Amino acid sequence: MARSRKKLGDILVGWGVLTPDQVNEAVAKAKSSNKRLGDTIIELGFASDEAVTKALANQFAVEYVDLANSDIADKIDPTLIPEDLIRKHLVLPLTKSMGKMQVIIHDPLDLELLDLLQFRLSAQIEPRLASRAAIKKWIDTSLKSGKSPSADQAPQQDKDGKPLMTASIDRSMDKSIDIAADEAPIVRLVQRILSEAVRMRASDIHFEPFGDRLRLRYRIDGVCMERDNLPKRMQNSILSRVKLMAGMNIAEKRLPQDGRIKISMIPDPAQPVGPNNEQVFIDFRVSACPVYHGESIVLRILRPDSVKIGLSNLGFEDDNLAVFNKIIRRPNGIFLVTGPTGSGKTTTLYSALDVLNRPDKKIITAEDPIEYNFRGINQCQTREKIGLTFSIILKTMLRQAPNIILVGEIRDREVAEIAIQAALTGHLVFSTLHTNDAPSAITRLIDMGVKPFLVASAIQAIMAQRLIRVLCPKCKAVDPEPDPKYLALTNITPDEARGKVLKAVGCDNCNGAGYRGRKAIFEMMQMTSEIRELAFRQEPIAKIRQAALAGGMRALVDDGKIKILKGVTTPDEVARSTQVEMSTL
Repeated sequence: MARSRKKLGDILVGWGVLTPDQVNEAVAKAKSSNKRLGDTIIELGFASDEAVTKALANQFAVEYVDLANSDIADKIDPTLIPEDLIRKHLVLPLTKSMGKMQVIIHDPLDLELLDLLQFRLSAQIEPRLASRAAIKKWIDTSLKSGKSPSADQAPQQDKDGKPLMTASIDRSMDKSIDIAADEAPIVRLVQRILSEAVRMRASDIHFEPFGDRLRLRYRIDGVCMERDNLPKRMQNSILSRVKLMAGMNIAEKRLPQDGRIKISMIPDPAQPVGPNNEQVFIDFRVSACPVYHGESIVLRILRPDSVKIGLSNLGFEDDNLAVFNKIIRRPNGIFLVTGPTGSGKTTTLYSALDVLNRPDKKIITAEDPIEYNFRGINQCQTREKIGLTFSIILKTMLRQAPNIILVGEIRDREVAEIAIQAALTGHLVFSTLHTNDAPSAITRLIDMGVKPFLVASAIQAIMAQRLIRVLCPKCKAVDPEPDPKYLALTNITPDEARGKVLKAVGCDNCNGAGYRGRKAIFEMMQMTSEIRELAFRQEPIAKIRQAALAGGMRALVDDGKIKILKGVTTPDEVARSTQVEMSTL
């Protein structure tokens, strides 16, 4: 059971500052005047501001700082916080490092202020406590207007002069999304959240309602990061604004809805505008789902540059890249990419289509939904409500005389059989399948009801993949003592690891995570005569996998091992990504 917090009056009595009678008198007056006990004690003259603040620091286990101490006062850096925040809320910044900021406040119970600071300053707040009088005295005597950020960088205020709860983002971003000066604070807040998420390379934005707050999270490099806890009172306004932008019915809160937002912006306003950082349209695929405390809304960020990174940048080793290039240039057959949701399958196939997209090739896709638009490619989106299914689109595709067909996902026997017939009649077919590894795709298709001889004859290759986080180039360092457990899981010997295995450290460039960006690890299984025979006889997965490994397929974990020894990632990251696959070895 958690230990109960000691009462403020008891602390002051224990220190000999107050008598029990004084505490009782102060408590009675605080209740009648609807004031806090600490303020009442100071007003009655029973204790000094400093004594009450020290007692509050003890009560809430927050470090007390004495601003009369020159060593502390010299560490204050007012350039870290806009001057309007410092003066309005009486806060003083000490240090900022790796996404964390030490801030001196005077009221440990002002949770809304802590939320505001966390969101405005893009940092996790570590509060320190000083008396209100001491903070005000420091501001009045030491703060000069020239030391704080310029007016151009200062955050905006609403018509009442209150600071907006907006992210700490360069104001040049305002120009890219055409924010008008007279728009409501909620409008500007939502716009800034979208812009910040793009700048931080997030793939998803999550608005999650709870009983006492609206949690905001970003998914960056595959990992969810809590960005802020917004006040509950702002929940309806924020969610309604997002739904309005996405073209949803804001009055409907009982049923799931889908929508889309398109905004023109510069992905990274902190960098010079140029070929790699120019004004682009960013798509946000929006999903709203009713939950217990409101509606959970998730925005999937679809950046046009994310699928045009080039095959060589996906993470292929030279041998696998050579096989991949050979497979995608074959005139017919099926090439499958497998893996769980979020493993980069679509990006890999789009990268292949980008290579093959030439005037002499007709390419048609069937997708649900169409995430990225490609010039020169005929893209069809399924619409289940009107009967436009994968199978209907595929049957129609074959009458369009395409060279290359992409099926977003093989979900059932009908789609699988049409795709196989297309492959057997001279078309190159790309598709995805949800399986843990490459060999499992064969048995998965047979389990769907596809005849084994069709599977054996139509498939050219199957590739499984996972995404792993890449070490931040600015802070990665040699790991002098790698964890033996993770070395064993990734098949790395102590001799191989010595001086080559790196670790995640964390810096401002990676927001303290130690990783920046992702690459894929692969296992490429080509259909040899032996594997085709095993598929035809419906042999177990273990036998098919054994034959594939003997034929030159490199397992996911071994592809990850290469990247570990090259200093691209860490053993624990590969172990985490290949956990399911390793259990089958």
